[in-house]
Amino acid sequence: MNKLIITAAICGAEVTKAQNPNVPYTVEEIAREAESAYKAGASIIHLHVRKDDGTPTQDKNRFKECIDAIRKLCPDAIIQPSTGGAVGMTDLERLQSTEVEESALGLKHPEMATLDCGSCNFGGDEVFINTDNTIMNFGKIMIERGVKPEIEVFDKGMIDIALRMHKKGYIQAPMHFDFVLGVQMSATARDLAFMVDSIPQGSTWTVAGVGRNQFPMAALAIIMGGHVRVGFEDNVYIDKGIPAESNGQLVEKVVRIANELGREIATPAEARAILGLKPLHVK
Repeated sequence: MNKLIITAAICGAEVTKAQNPNVPYTVEEIAREAESAYKAGASIIHLHVRKDDGTPTQDKNRFKECIDAIRKLCPDAIIQPSTGGAVGMTDLERLQSTEVEESALGLKHPEMATLDCGSCNFGGDEVFINTDNTIMNFGKIMIERGVKPEIEVFDKGMIDIALRMHKKGYIQAPMHFDFVLGVQMSATARDLAFMVDSIPQGSTWTVAGVGRNQFPMAALAIIMGGHVRVGFEDNVYIDKGIPAESNGQLVEKVVRIANELGREIATPAEARAILGLKPLHVK
């Protein structure tokens, strides 16, 4: 069994300081939260960015500011920008995050970015739209830019879409999936096992349990040989009714669970090897 890769989704696009005052908005706050997660054991920083007032943005200059600030504190972390952005953003707006130069690594583009393989109901009237044409366009551009996609799936149908896109040449193998459970699809052991059994051999996977599902899903992933995503984007509580002090505190809890279950934590270098990324060469 591979070592455990921990991803920290440090702020997301929708969660606010009203829900937890430690949710980061500014460049300095985002760098602080990334460092807290990295020091606790996260190899991947899943990155949305905000304006200083908390408004989500995909502006490539804001991404550049945040990535440079994170890189100073987390020199070998895998920084994984989101192409999801926020509900209502255009395709071109969302893709700006893949344009950012990772100058500290000698790369013209990020090592990884997210690729959502279907539309999703987020509650009320909020629908996150990803048409087939959007997915094909994103996949093509990521291949051209040498960016490995983390395939975001919210239900089994999105896995099927990803596999069709792979057959058409828009997503390359080996594929890496992130199962986001507790939004559109239930977060249960049955559902997670079904998702894992539905992806091709040789693929890797992470699970992101939303809200109170975060740590139960993390424990299951640790046992099943998958990987784990935690962070304020998905859950702002360390325990029932107790706001987390930082993303690092959420990562620390996963590390404790993994230690109890006998699963070692991957370093960023080991995570790159597991995911098929190129070795790091920091300038």
